[in-house]
Amino acid sequence: MFTVLIGALLFGYFLTVTQVPQKVTEFLTGLGVGPYGVLALIMLMYLALGCLMDAMAMIILTVPIIFPVVTALGFDPIWFGVIIVMTVELGLIHPPVGMNVFVIKSVIKDVKFSTIFAGVLPFIVTDLIRLVILIVFPIIATFLPGRM
Repeated sequence: MFTVLIGALLFGYFLTVTQVPQKVTEFLTGLGVGPYGVLALIMLMYLALGCLMDAMAMIILTVPIIFPVVTALGFDPIWFGVIIVMTVELGLIHPPVGMNVFVIKSVIKDVKFSTIFAGVLPFIVTDLIRLVILIVFPIIATFLPGRM
């Protein structure tokens, strides 16, 4: 865990020196797809990364690049944090390479992958519905923090 954190600190320093977040912000805001189009692209990136990386590593390595884009688009940072955590967890269970599905397979060796993915499918559908609801009604994620 400390290796990931140290690597993320070095990566953050590298990003600061090379001004990558500013360039990525300029690129994504200049695409002309609107704020929700950029958000969809970011969420697709996290879904794809869910096939390759652990959740903590994914968030630690990508948020320094993506966060300036999100704030430039006018999204609430708390809402974005909730959306990204949900998207990352969805990326860890969706086919074809959901990492958590491989963990389940290593624990229960006599069950086929197709059975595990069939069992995960309802959770994928409900997670997608939940994400859409939170995107359409961001007050759900920001109501309690706004009361503090």
